[in-house]
Order: sequence, then structure tokens, then C-alpha cells
Amino acid sequence: MEVIFILVGVSTVIALIFLGAFFWANNNGQYDDHETPAIRMLFDDELIEKKTKDNTHGNTKV
Repeated sequence: MEVIFILVGVSTVIALIFLGAFFWANNNGQYDDHETPAIRMLFDDELIEKKTKDNTHGNTKV
């Protein structure tokens, strides 16, 4: 039973460390991205498969 208390305490400490690291990174601008929104319109859209002549008439290739 004592092991459960130790594991809960250790996991709480680890969770607080990760939470502190997240807030530290957030305050230091780690997640700020000022370039991508400005150039997002320049990215290519997903390629659309061109339909072949057989597929446009409802025929399927086997």
C-alpha cells in the first residue's frame, strides 16, 4: 500500500515538472509562429487525382 502513495507522489511531481516546462516554453515564445500564416496561401493544395477517360464515363478498369 505504501508503494501506491510513493507512485502517486512521484507521478504528481513529474506532472508538475512537465506543466512548468510547458508554461516556461509558452512564456518564452516557443509556440509563436509569425511566418507561416503569411505564406500559407503560397503552399500547394493537395493534388487531386486526374480522372482518366475510362473513369469519367463510368467504366472501371480491371
